[in-house]
Amino acid sequence: MEDITLKLGDIVFSKAGRDMNRHYIVMRIAEPYIWTCDGDLHKVEKFKKKKIKHTKYMGCQSEYIKNKLTGGEKVTNSEIRRAISEFVESEQEGEGS
Repeated sequence: MEDITLKLGDIVFSKAGRDMNRHYIVMRIAEPYIWTCDGDLHKVEKFKKKKIKHTKYMGCQSEYIKNKLTGGEKVTNSEIRRAISEFVESEQEGEGS
């Protein structure tokens, strides 16, 4: 099993549950759970609580979202969607080359 410590703003992939195969951003951490958001199905106003073992760390973090969360600023759903979209696009470009 991977020994990775998740941090606010990390991008994770859901491996289990009804939301399987979706990308999320970590908004809150209290082991063994994380609260995630994708700005679409699970909005900023109502995080998705997931067990850490049901997610996969994607090796990427949204610095912009992390800075807003740690600074106590409000994060919007559109900012979450944009961060996930940018990650997915860069991931697809990496696979194409």
